[in-house]
Amino acid sequence: MYTVCTDGGSRGNPGVAGIGAVIKKGEEVIHEISEYIGTQTNNVAEYTALYRAFEYLSQVAHGEKVEVKMDSELVIRQMKGEYKVKNPALKEIYVKSKELEKHFASVVYTHIRREFNSHADALANKAMDSVQ
Repeated sequence: MYTVCTDGGSRGNPGVAGIGAVIKKGEEVIHEISEYIGTQTNNVAEYTALYRAFEYLSQVAHGEKVEVKMDSELVIRQMKGEYKVKNPALKEIYVKSKELEKHFASVVYTHIRREFNSHADALANKAMDSVQ
């Protein structure tokens, strides 16, 4: 089982944006992502973090079970099909993420509170700090 914790943020909305992701196999951290993504909205950053994590996982965890933990209730509910994706910018990343989701045996989405997502948050902030 692989666990992915992701976070995205922007300073301003839109503003300087960064993403962070922590990928674990069992309890071991096997990969971290910290990336500046330009000027984006917070929600685009949240989705981009998920997409980048799925890109990595599709190479190393094909056919495996994955649990995604995020503090973005919007992304979690949209990926679970509870909310529709109306925003065109989000829909594009959503569709690409759903396509990558097919590489895995199953994906469970779990909403977590911000304070339980500090590692991914720190990686997103590191990316934003890298350009300011």
